[in-house]
Amino acid sequence: MYLLRIEHKAADYEGWKAAFDSDPVDRAGKGVRRYQILRADDDADFVCIELTFETREQSEALLAAMREVWARITGSLIEAPTIRTFQLAEEGSY
Repeated sequence: MYLLRIEHKAADYEGWKAAFDSDPVDRAGKGVRRYQILRADDDADFVCIELTFETREQSEALLAAMREVWARITGSLIEAPTIRTFQLAEEGSY
């Protein structure tokens, strides 16, 4: 399993969320199995999105599509996205 973690400041969370919900990159079609949206306690417009995939190639394909979207909206809807990909090493629950 692979996790793509994206963090950025949204100009306005509600506007950003509407854009996220419109799904301009077809997350399910690109292999997203699960997603989480986190908001910073000290800044409700700062978001972290975690997207889970079966393969690295799927995460790379979605990231390529996201970079095209970001080219159009960075500076207006979002600021300076940071990205990191993780490979699941271990999972557990209590």
